Amino acid sequence: MKKVYFKTFGCRTNLYDSQVMMGALKEYEITQDETQADVVVLNSCTVTNGADTHVRSYISQLEKKSDAKIFLTGCGAHTKGESLLASGRIHGVFGQSEKLKIDTLLSQEKPFYDPGDLNYVDESVVDDFVGKSRAFIKIQEGCDFRCSYCIIPFVRGDARSMDESRILEQITRLALNGFGEFVLTGTNVGSYGKRSGTSIAKLMKKIAQIRGVRRIRLGSIEPIQIDSEFLELLDEPWLEKHLHIALQHTSPKMLKLMNRRNVYKSDKELFDLLASKGFAIGTDFITGHPGESEELWAEAMKNAQELPLTHLHAFTYSKRDNTPSATMKPEVNKKIAKQRLHEIERLVKQKNLVFRKNSQGPLEVLIENEEDGLYHGYDQHFNKIVVESQDDLLGNWINVIDYETREDFNYAKL
Repeated sequence: MKKVYFKTFGCRTNLYDSQVMMGALKEYEITQDETQADVVVLNSCTVTNGADTHVRSYISQLEKKSDAKIFLTGCGAHTKGESLLASGRIHGVFGQSEKLKIDTLLSQEKPFYDPGDLNYVDESVVDDFVGKSRAFIKIQEGCDFRCSYCIIPFVRGDARSMDESRILEQITRLALNGFGEFVLTGTNVGSYGKRSGTSIAKLMKKIAQIRGVRRIRLGSIEPIQIDSEFLELLDEPWLEKHLHIALQHTSPKMLKLMNRRNVYKSDKELFDLLASKGFAIGTDFITGHPGESEELWAEAMKNAQELPLTHLHAFTYSKRDNTPSATMKPEVNKKIAKQRLHEIERLVKQKNLVFRKNSQGPLEVLIENEEDGLYHGYDQHFNKIVVESQDDLLGNWINVIDYETREDFNYAKL
């Protein structure tokens, strides 16, 4: 059988989609070694220009060392697929909706472009996650928000939710296969159930009742999606004590320019409430968006100082064609945008260190991998911990009481 290697870029939704494709393969063998592959499936991201560059760079590297046929899927299929196909650098392009046809697609002799359907609802069920200790569960697809800088709604479509019974069936199967931590993912997970009279909070309650479910973690959620029903879950032991809440900025004027729905004053109140409950809080942040003056940046940093942040996913603004931000003025110098990025990264890194030093109580850790005799995992606050042990801890849950707080992670010796 020919061997297939899956290279996944970007978000947890792509990780899930790659697992669906792996599970659907019947006529090919999966390999974890790209040098052994006859076929490479590249599941791409296009959220920034940098993401597109990573994809092209990977193709260039592969071309130098392999004769494998390359197929492109993911968000980049809709933005860069046609040009890469026309240049002969890839053999085929297909959209996310076509992933269950993976055997047929990979066997096509002639180059092809099949972008698929942006209104499809995923009905696949995943039984296992190759090479993973925790399971990623896609609960919805697409986004109804129209942030001025974002291209994702145009490549993922409008928000639509997966069938609840299929989600619960999938988690039941995975729990029986030994998975205890479940990460709920999607383009905009907080919108789950909005058209069917349910909600993300109701779904999580049902998931928590499944035997074997130990921890539930969310992908990025919007501040306005944390409503009173969601707040009732904050004391539940199965909810990870970490929430990633997308702000994108903390200057009210910048939030308006970005066409964001969140308001800084309300964001601050929400974050303070979560911090009082012991939650670690992460956020997304964009620096260098058009219109971000020195004055507005100073205001943003002042506000960020006041927020109880512990984790950060920040990046410099990346112009995407056909988005409102692409024509906004004045543009911000890329060097200045990068400086601002590093400034807020330093701030949140320091906040994380303080949070870890001040944390009390045992750390509940899922050990995910082992490197050079040291075991690596994440605790309930989504902070990394490195554990030295003579026992094989891989895949195990452990409680860590005594540990050392280091600059980038916690360290324990058992």
